[in-house]
Amino acid sequence: NFYKHHLPFELTNAQKRVLKEIRSDLGSHAQMNRLLQGDVGSGKTIVALMSVLMALDNGYQACLMAPTEILSVQHYNGLVELCKDLKIRIKTLTGSSKTLERKEIHNLLENGELDLLIGTHALLEDKVKFKNLGLAIIDEQHRFGVKQRSKLWKKGPSIILENGEQSAPIPPHILVMTATPIPRTLAMSIYGDLDISIIDELPPGRQAIKTVHRYDNNRLKVFRFIRDEIAKGRQVYIVYPLIQESAQIDYKDLMDGYESIAREFPKPKYQISIVHGQMKPADKDFEMQRFAKGETQIMVATTVIEVGVNVPNASVMIIESAERFGLSQLHQLRGRVGRGAEQSYCILMTGHKLSENSKTRIQTMCQTNDGFEIAEVDLKLRGPGDIMGTQQSGVLNLRIADVVKDSNILQHARYWAKQVLTKDSSLSHPENAVILNTYRQMAKFKNIWNYIS
Repeated sequence: NFYKHHLPFELTNAQKRVLKEIRSDLGSHAQMNRLLQGDVGSGKTIVALMSVLMALDNGYQACLMAPTEILSVQHYNGLVELCKDLKIRIKTLTGSSKTLERKEIHNLLENGELDLLIGTHALLEDKVKFKNLGLAIIDEQHRFGVKQRSKLWKKGPSIILENGEQSAPIPPHILVMTATPIPRTLAMSIYGDLDISIIDELPPGRQAIKTVHRYDNNRLKVFRFIRDEIAKGRQVYIVYPLIQESAQIDYKDLMDGYESIAREFPKPKYQISIVHGQMKPADKDFEMQRFAKGETQIMVATTVIEVGVNVPNASVMIIESAERFGLSQLHQLRGRVGRGAEQSYCILMTGHKLSENSKTRIQTMCQTNDGFEIAEVDLKLRGPGDIMGTQQSGVLNLRIADVVKDSNILQHARYWAKQVLTKDSSLSHPENAVILNTYRQMAKFKNIWNYIS
């Protein structure tokens, strides 16, 4: 019904394919555990919404959990707009929700009147109890710890058993969304227990972002380009690195940069927003909102905008000291522009002294917009343990195999492991005794729950 009457645009073939995969999961008798990978701007949110509608059609509730308040409010506003003609109750719950609001949400959830709850890790609190949670969607899940994610599993409904006792909670279907493409080779080992869906097609009308590399001594030309774009009514991001180890110096660079931009782009003709990690959350939000509403033309920021506000009118991303950013960070930042119909640009500013690795990163960014290609280069440059950050890398402590070089063997092994478990899920057949024994030995030393997706 929504698809035929309320969808404001045509879905891409990739979105249709992914929705088919999700529908077949929800229709099977097993719990869905699916990773949805799609580059920035590929339309994951609409897929999430249509998955939610499938759950609601079957009498279940759904929740969507995002890592930051800004992001969850953005999801909330976007989905409320898309659902305005449907009779669906949607609420948002974050750390700053007022007590009265919380109580109302808790009541509506428990008596089943609330269909969809969107929020931050506030959703994981023990007080948040669903009457009938059927689908949980996690956005940018690498920002949540394993323990946090496992809490969602316990939010599903219980059933009354034949002996009159209550069963353990039935885990909801889980859909994990990420815009940080994980190399396929790596995804298989880190998310071995997830099925993977990929949206590898951008919505029509989106133009590929043009990425160029400029040295610091070309700065005046870059400023001229900014003026021309602002004259066309566009907005500009200028991003500075901020890394813990050199926070003092980085902060000074940001402030120096801000001052030189303020001199080049004087008030009242130009308005500039500034956002950095040392500001209070409310002040950050205020500046972000000013920029989103078009009240300021230039946003000077540290990487706090990696995952954040959607400003379709912003068409230029300038990254200062680009050699100090990792590839996935550069790609995420570039994804902040190119969200409207206009041609967008990403300009990577560096000094002349560049290491070989830095050169490779900059070249890769200029050559491709494909997040998967970028992720593969990143994997070769940094090795697997580092890519997923500390909390995720433990899965990769393989003694002999190499995730990159031995990906074919790993795929083969995974295929056969699945075959074995399909025929003998408890490993009780005599021919699987060796596997069972090895598994038990491993389980003694490992907390198996580490592998909750």
